Amino acid sequence: MSPYPGYLREPHYYETDQMGIIHHSNYIRWFEEARIDLLTFLGMPFHTLEAAGISVPVVAVDCQYKNMIHYGDRVRIEVYVQQYTGTRMDFAYRVYDDKTEQLMTTGSSKHCFIATEKNRLTSLKKTAQAFHEVFQQFAEIQPEPQA
Repeated sequence: MSPYPGYLREPHYYETDQMGIIHHSNYIRWFEEARIDLLTFLGMPFHTLEAAGISVPVVAVDCQYKNMIHYGDRVRIEVYVQQYTGTRMDFAYRVYDDKTEQLMTTGSSKHCFIATEKNRLTSLKKTAQAFHEVFQQFAEIQPEPQA
């Protein structure tokens, strides 16, 4: 499995505030876009999980703004699995200016796996072994996030 190259994103004008800076509410959306991109990179587009009867709700999210991102900037969002237990998965995000490599934003999100039919917490190791193996392997081989 090759390393995830990151998600490239060019901010849209409507995502800015009056100062031409990306509004803080958009970063959480960008994290989700990057997370979905990572799943696709791993060969498990989100609809594949849903078709298998698994939902992945967000149970917590956090964001720290280090530097302003403006309309016209291009960013690379790196996604890391901080922890994977089979029933839960925690992600870390690092948003870099694609030109300068300056760290712009950091964040994290915590998720659990729900069997949609029963609407109950489920262990992928028991109910979806193929997904479990991919997540576990990715969590083990990826590089540590840089500060």
